[in-house]
Amino acid sequence: MRVNLPTRQGRWRRAWSRARRMLNFSVDTARLVASRLRARQHDQVAVASARMPAYGVEAAGSFGAGRQADATHPAFRFEDVPQVSIVVPVYNHLEQTRHCLHALAQVGTSYTFEVIVVDDGSTDGSAEWLADCPQVRIQRMAENGGFVSACNAGARIARGRYLVFLNNDTEVTTGWLDALIGTFEQYPGCGLVGAKLIYPDGSLQEAGGIVFADGNACNYGRGGSPQDPRYNFVREVDYCSGACIALPTELFRTVGGFDLRYAPAYYEDTDLAFSVRAAGYSVIYQPRAEVVHFEGKTAGTDTSTGIKKFQRINREKFVVKQHHALVNQPLSQDFALSPARCATHRRGQRVLVVDADYPRVNHDSGSLRMFNMLVLLRELGCHVQFWATAAADRDDDARMLEQHGIELIVAPSRAQALSWWYAYGTSLDLIVLSRLPVALSALRLTRRYAAQAAVIFDTVDLHFLRIARGAAMHGNSAEAAWAEELRRSELELIRQADLTLVVSEYERTLLRELVPAAEVQVLSNVHPVHGRQSPFAAREGMLFLGNFEHEPNVDAVRWLVEEIMPRLRARLAGVSLHIVGYAGTEALAGFASGDVLVHGFVADLEPVLRSVKLALAPLRYGAGVKGKINMAMSHGVPVVTTSIGAEGMALANRRDAMIADDSDAFVDAIAELYINEQLWLTLSDHGLENVRLHFSVEAARVTLERILAAKSVLHALPMTHC
Repeated sequence: MRVNLPTRQGRWRRAWSRARRMLNFSVDTARLVASRLRARQHDQVAVASARMPAYGVEAAGSFGAGRQADATHPAFRFEDVPQVSIVVPVYNHLEQTRHCLHALAQVGTSYTFEVIVVDDGSTDGSAEWLADCPQVRIQRMAENGGFVSACNAGARIARGRYLVFLNNDTEVTTGWLDALIGTFEQYPGCGLVGAKLIYPDGSLQEAGGIVFADGNACNYGRGGSPQDPRYNFVREVDYCSGACIALPTELFRTVGGFDLRYAPAYYEDTDLAFSVRAAGYSVIYQPRAEVVHFEGKTAGTDTSTGIKKFQRINREKFVVKQHHALVNQPLSQDFALSPARCATHRRGQRVLVVDADYPRVNHDSGSLRMFNMLVLLRELGCHVQFWATAAADRDDDARMLEQHGIELIVAPSRAQALSWWYAYGTSLDLIVLSRLPVALSALRLTRRYAAQAAVIFDTVDLHFLRIARGAAMHGNSAEAAWAEELRRSELELIRQADLTLVVSEYERTLLRELVPAAEVQVLSNVHPVHGRQSPFAAREGMLFLGNFEHEPNVDAVRWLVEEIMPRLRARLAGVSLHIVGYAGTEALAGFASGDVLVHGFVADLEPVLRSVKLALAPLRYGAGVKGKINMAMSHGVPVVTTSIGAEGMALANRRDAMIADDSDAFVDAIAELYINEQLWLTLSDHGLENVRLHFSVEAARVTLERILAAKSVLHALPMTHC
């Protein structure tokens, strides 16, 4: 049986050919485009003089334009023990309050919540209308005291684990509360979360705030596009506007709530964020919590009269109270040079990682490794940017990165790409170029526009080694010639990089022989250790797991189905083989038979790995560390593989895995392991330990910490302030 599967070899060749041609733009063109980008960015960000107070009492006429509030009363479900208490302070503006509460009632959420409306002395009929709202808790203030005192009053009667402060001139959107509260679960050290605020015309009001050393502040991204990647990744911020923020109720009470010195408005939200940080927690901006804010875009600039005077007065109070913290804030003049750098000043080293596409964590082990590397770099304090050079826009996999605090660079055209390098290259400390085609394209640009940055070439696997082995096995002279061309290119990149990453000690030893002067480190596959989830007796069947755009996997399945399975049926009748992996199901169907089940792509592998007895990896050529083996072992599933499959993984035969290189020996290994429970348990236990020692998240963290600390690699000097 001969089955022809689609592979990425042809696409890989074309990408490699394009990469060799490099990018060749003039410096003048780059400067022109970059200057336009910077000018547009500066226009999109407004400084503190345009900040509105959190209370909606000065809202301009934009509220109600083309927008009708429902005169009926919204219905909420009563909760004895709500998870969240939503505090809505109001002072007149009944139409705003109606619309706000109706939106709250209509937008679904997975969290139970109560609504507390604090009527701060309204005189427009708000009190009477609110009295008829079922299941809304009303706190009536004796007199108008302003936003600060109203919020504190609502918080005092809150029963939820979390507090959300929400202006009445807002409209929440689908998923807002799940995103807001879910941030605390994803980031355990988080103490305050703020939403993305959007104007009714669709432009951005705020993507978190920046506070400068002189106490002035600004709404980052004001006037920009809410879809701009700069404003769509989770990040630590100086503060978030009190129009929509969340924090644990107990923490709010511990820090003393909103400080009354800032009554009636201005700087109370900024000060709260600094107090939360002083208590040992982080302040985080959550872009998926989108809230429309119907405040006016301008509130004037005269700080001598009206409520605007409290902006000047309260800034002075804020500077006195928080002067110790302000010494670490960026300078106002730095903002003009680099708004984006000021917005991320709370992070350490600035790391750019470049790959061809976004990591698809359910598709291949290289993607899982890349995803975990990005997350670990962020956890180690870096500001991490990821650039998928072949992707035109962000997709679901990209947005998952954003939720893990990774900023995405989207520059689909050559002009955009080069202008980005010109505008931002000098801000980078470390650049990771992933895989040979990307490194060939980008290395010259990094040296030209980011000369201060260290460059790491991440091979993922040694491409020339994999292609050469395949050519030798198939007797393909054209492939052998291509492998030699790859060898020259790959080794030259290794010579030019400050550091090269490989995935196994075998490859590091090989490179020490081929490029003795190169600095080479091992950063292998990265897998969580799940543990053995069901016993030997509860399992049946065998698994081959792989990405079938990868040619060594195609060859392995062909050998398995055509030569190994016919021999195995005589030894283990009725045992099924499950073929699972990313590829076209129609193309794989040719492998299917009564006991060979082709499942195609399976998004959740956990049930599969909990039920099968063995994992098979009969690889006859390839390079690098095999993710299919790591994945099985991390779930306690013993593996039968070849010497090529076991290469570089510190596996011993009959201790960590069964290793066999011809069909008869492979069948013997499967047959013995399938029925020998004691041997099965030995391999299961040692396989789990192998992953813990060499391929776990913890092992990768140690390696990355060592790389980041190496002065010979990170030779860039940190910038002052921003």
